[in-house]
Amino acid sequence: MGPFVGTEALTAGMTRYALRTRFDRVFRGVYAPRGTSLTAADKAVAAWLWSGRRATVAGVSAAALHGSLWVDAHLPAELNQTSQHRSAGIVLHADALASEEVTTVRGIPVTTPARTAFDLGRRGGLVTAVARLDALMRATDLKSSDVDGLVERHRGARGVVQLRRALELADAGAESPQESRVRLLLVGAGLPTPQTQVEVYDRQGCFVARLDIAWPQWKVAVEYDGVQHWTDGRQRTRDIDRHAELEALGWRIVRVGADMLHNRPRVILERTRRALTAAGCRI
Repeated sequence: MGPFVGTEALTAGMTRYALRTRFDRVFRGVYAPRGTSLTAADKAVAAWLWSGRRATVAGVSAAALHGSLWVDAHLPAELNQTSQHRSAGIVLHADALASEEVTTVRGIPVTTPARTAFDLGRRGGLVTAVARLDALMRATDLKSSDVDGLVERHRGARGVVQLRRALELADAGAESPQESRVRLLLVGAGLPTPQTQVEVYDRQGCFVARLDIAWPQWKVAVEYDGVQHWTDGRQRTRDIDRHAELEALGWRIVRVGADMLHNRPRVILERTRRALTAAGCRI
């Protein structure tokens, strides 16, 4: 059971006692089952209901409804509406949206993927913007070129300079925000632009691995290992075998974890530079 309007539930026969004891208020007048961990998409629906079904879902909330993964459920919901009557946990925008900038998802007005990208790419700093664009592009058929018309239409909008750069850097191949951050670290340091999700086959044509970030011409790859790669014994065994197979095929692999990314990024750069140089890349 998803978020619902309390007064509508009462009209349909729910008792006030049940509403008070079995459900939690998400926003004023909007409820969800007690103990439910609301996703970003759930919060988007709840915020839209709070608006009286009049607002257009925008920003990170629109991305969540379009299917973007990794949208932080703790972030405020985002709506676009002219009324600025505020509520805790909801960010309101009052942008003038053209009809072609709005679509519907699950019967809810939502900014189109292109308009959502236009908004996300202008906010939150370049790294955050690129990670969000990566996720949105992965979830939809959106291409950077699809946003060009909006950039021209809204030339004076705040953050357009960042948006242009974010669109240049965005890559739908990123499978997590961490992969996006690793890729931006490498490119920002002046290393050649890598490919994402590169498939490797052995000499018999059998699939070996899909590499997060790679330079196939030099057989160098950077792999981000999430926590499961260190805590799951079976995953760890698979990783060891996979690494051995890749090395046998001449690949150099740079392994990256969360601690290294956040606290020792220079180590990632040094190891990647060494691997590329050893493979014949002139940096």
